[in-house]
Amino acid sequence: MAYRLIVLGAGKMGSALAAGLLEARWCAPGEMALVARSRETRQALAERFGGVDVLAGLEEAAVDADTGIVLAVKPDYAESVARVAGATGVSRLLSVVAGLSSARLEAALGRPVAVVRAMPNTPVLVRRGATAIAGGAHVTAADLDWAESVMGAVGTVVRVAERNLDAVTGLSGPMPAYLYLVVEALVEAGVHQGLERSVANRLVVDSFAGAGALLQATGETPEALRAQVTSPGGTTAAGLRVLESRAVRSAFLEAVASAAERSRQMGR
Repeated sequence: MAYRLIVLGAGKMGSALAAGLLEARWCAPGEMALVARSRETRQALAERFGGVDVLAGLEEAAVDADTGIVLAVKPDYAESVARVAGATGVSRLLSVVAGLSSARLEAALGRPVAVVRAMPNTPVLVRRGATAIAGGAHVTAADLDWAESVMGAVGTVVRVAERNLDAVTGLSGPMPAYLYLVVEALVEAGVHQGLERSVANRLVVDSFAGAGALLQATGETPEALRAQVTSPGGTTAAGLRVLESRAVRSAFLEAVASAAERSRQMGR
């Protein structure tokens, strides 16, 4: 019997997807296969995912037209791996490879295959990711539904035109890193004001998580929530005035633009 899903490249992203799909009962363990080049990686995956076949190559897998493939390898290997996938009976491929266009993947596959590109971020590791998906030339509505069901097992999914994926790569892709940098800086600021590092870390991390939860739960705009805690002439206003004077907002705009441009360069 052919597999329902094969994950090519079971690193952090690929294995997180596999774990989320199994936990959500998207498929049974016996309906999934993971492909990894390293023997050590395969051994670790076999221990972690009991009942899931762990293979050294796609050539070992049973594939038919109902099998979906997730391409989660490094960009340098993606097109060569896609060529191998194209020689099988696969009809759908979901790529989480940053910067590699659907047109290049379609060319590597060598025949009409529904290619859906996805740009997830690292919170997929705790099933709280934010992912954008976009379809290639041969994609139908059913293919997008399938891709959304896969990525939806590890977080939220939005659909965009492929031309907007570079913007997504600049915004939500590296966004955890942007926010971790803010957390680092605030913890350090607390220490400079005399707090124990453990105390500062807990206050910042819990406030960070709580503020995000409040933003989600209320449906309010960030501007509205910010205004609610900014009393005229108060402490929050004093702090925000410094951030605005140091062009923090402008720095984030430039960071996203730079990351998006790097994604465009990678795709050329």
